[in-house]
Amino acid sequence: MGAEPAKIIGITLVKNEDVFVERAVRNALDFCDRLIIADNHSTDQTYEIVSKLAAEFPDKIELRRITDTRESHFLVAGFAGSRTWAFAVDGDEIYDPAGLAKLRAELLAGKYDEWWVLFGNVLNCTAVDEAAGTAAGYLAPPSRSMTKLYNFNLIESWDGAVTHVFANGTIKFKPGYDASLRLDLHEKMKWDESHYRCLHTCFVPRSSLDQGSGMARPNVSENRRNGVTTVIRKMVNRLLGKPNVSEWKMEKYARGPVVTIDARAFFPKGKQA
Repeated sequence: MGAEPAKIIGITLVKNEDVFVERAVRNALDFCDRLIIADNHSTDQTYEIVSKLAAEFPDKIELRRITDTRESHFLVAGFAGSRTWAFAVDGDEIYDPAGLAKLRAELLAGKYDEWWVLFGNVLNCTAVDEAAGTAAGYLAPPSRSMTKLYNFNLIESWDGAVTHVFANGTIKFKPGYDASLRLDLHEKMKWDESHYRCLHTCFVPRSSLDQGSGMARPNVSENRRNGVTTVIRKMVNRLLGKPNVSEWKMEKYARGPVVTIDARAFFPKGKQA
């Protein structure tokens, strides 16, 4: 018998993402053989949106409600050791679907089999105008890339003290492989040449519950790392009517000049949102 065919398993961890989550899911759906959506106590319209998507694509989408963000990682950790590319797409990440189709063909053909993780081009958005077909923000590079695509065939396990999907924990690699096998495609390809590229809407409101603009919500790792300090800051900001802003994201994702790009490829007419 021949080797098992490679597959791509997507995981989407969401909490209060109702502005962009439908677009994020629809653009990534054809790229994945299966997409698991894990909703963590959303209080806006996120769960209603992803429920409709799961009903529309019952053979493709698996919808879960979770009580702890750590659960999201263990929904996919069991694929370790198999010919699986594990892809995390957050509710604020809008990928170029035509570009993902090209990347999927390359992955399944084995082009990147010896790499552990691939990093792609990103625009960390300060503005998105779907009607005009434009987006503005900070490019990676020089900002940090945040795409999450891992070759689970190179590891035996990924467990331990994770905070959320693909974050922290302990990775046990197969002999001959290690975490240094990262391919920084965003360092090799310009934005207009890349087919692995993402609009990261981290600096615009991503929930109907968000206040104002320029949002950069702290991620799960920040909240867990800062502990009591985070709780106190949230309470003070809430009392003052101020949003809870991620200093880490501002430092990592807001590097270089703000640029405006043609974003029509990210909002194809054939994919409703």
